[in-house]
Amino acid sequence: MSSSTASASSFSAPPASCAPAPRIAAGSAEFKRSNRAMFFGGFSCFALLYCVQPLMPLLSHEFALSAAQSSMVLSVSTAALALSLVASSALSERLGRKPLMVAAMAIAAVMTILSAFAHNYPQLLAMRALLGIALGGMPAIAMAYLGEEIEPGSLGLSMGLYISGSAFGGMAGRVITSVLSDYFSWRLAVGAVGVAGVLAAWEFWRSLPPSRHFVPSGGGLRSMASGFKLHLTDRGMPWLFALAFLLMGAFVSLYNYIAYRLLGAPFGLNHSLVGAVSFLYLLGIYSSVWAGRLADRFGRRHVLWAVMAIMIAGLLLTLSNWLPLILLGVALFTYGFFATHSVASSWVGRRATSSKALASALYLFFYYLGSSVIGSATGVMWGRDGWPGVVMVLGLALALAMLVALRLRRLAPLGAAEK
Repeated sequence: MSSSTASASSFSAPPASCAPAPRIAAGSAEFKRSNRAMFFGGFSCFALLYCVQPLMPLLSHEFALSAAQSSMVLSVSTAALALSLVASSALSERLGRKPLMVAAMAIAAVMTILSAFAHNYPQLLAMRALLGIALGGMPAIAMAYLGEEIEPGSLGLSMGLYISGSAFGGMAGRVITSVLSDYFSWRLAVGAVGVAGVLAAWEFWRSLPPSRHFVPSGGGLRSMASGFKLHLTDRGMPWLFALAFLLMGAFVSLYNYIAYRLLGAPFGLNHSLVGAVSFLYLLGIYSSVWAGRLADRFGRRHVLWAVMAIMIAGLLLTLSNWLPLILLGVALFTYGFFATHSVASSWVGRRATSSKALASALYLFFYYLGSSVIGSATGVMWGRDGWPGVVMVLGLALALAMLVALRLRRLAPLGAAEK
C-alpha cells in the first residue's frame, strides 16, 4: 500500500526541476550579471569593428588611397560580418548561445592584434575581413539570448544596456586609436584595441549566465528555410530590416567622412581632436537606455518615429560652417541613432515568435550591409561634392527611414508580448 501511495504521489506532483525556469527579471542578480556581460560584448564588437574609422585619413596617406578606397578597411569588415551572421545564427541553434559568442569575441580580438602587423593594404583588408567573419557570431546571437532569457517587460531596458555598451565601445575604440596614432602609430593603436578586446572576452565569459531557455534545433536547412519564410513574409519584419539598412548606413557614413571634413580647411584639427568627437558616443549610452524605457512604457510604434526625427535635425545642423553647431548636429545625430536602434532591435526580439536568432541575424545582416554599401557609396559623393553631397545622400536615407517608421506605426501587434 505504501508503495502504491508513493507511486501515485510521484505522478500527481512532478519534481520542481521539471518546472520551466523563470526568465531573468530586472533587479535580480542574474539581470545585473547578464547586463554587465552584454555591456562588455557590445563594447568589444563596436570597438574592434570601428577602431579603424578615424584612421582612414592616415591610411589614405600611407597607402596612397582615395577616401572611398580607404573606407574599405571598414566596409570589408561590415560586409563580411553581414554575410557570416546567418551562418553563425544557424550554428548557434545547435551549439548554444554563450560558447559561440565567447569564441567570436576572442577570435576577433586576435585578428585585430594581427592587423597591426599587416605589411600592405591588401593584407590589412584580409585581416579585417576575417575579423568581420568572426564577429558574425556575436551581435545576432546576443539579441537572441536576451530575447530568450530576459522577461518581456525588462527586454527594452536590457537591450538598451547592450546597445549602450556598443556606444561606449564605438567611442573608446575611436578615441584610443586617434590619440595613440597621433603620438605613436596607427599600428600600436590598433594593437592596443585588440588587447582590450581580449580582456572584454574574458569578462563576458566570466559574467554571462548560462542559457536556461535555449532549445537546440536539429532541423538543418529545412528549419532555416522555414525561419526565412516566417520572417520575410511577416507584415512588420521586412520593414524593420529595411530600417536597419538605412539607419546604420547613414550613421557610419557620417562618422566616416566627418573626420576628412574636420581635418581639412577651414578647421584643420589634428587626429586627437577629431577622435575626441567620438566622445559624443557617450550620448548613445544614455539615449539607448532612455529609448528602451520609453518603448517598454508607450510602445515601440509610438516612440520610433519620434526619436528618428532627432537624427534628421542633427544631420541638417552639420551643414553649418561653424564648428560648435557642427558638433551639436553630430551629437543630436548620435543620440537619435542609438535611441532608434534600441527601439527597432528590441522590436525584432519581441515580434519574433520563433527562430529568434535568425530574426536577429537578418536584422543585423541588413544593418551591417547598410554600413558597407551606403558607407562606401557616400565616399564617392564626398569626392565629388564634399560635405553637401554627403548630407544629400544621408538625408535621402533618413527620409526613407522615416516613411518606414510611419508605416510601422500603423502595424497591428502580434499579441500582448509585442506592445
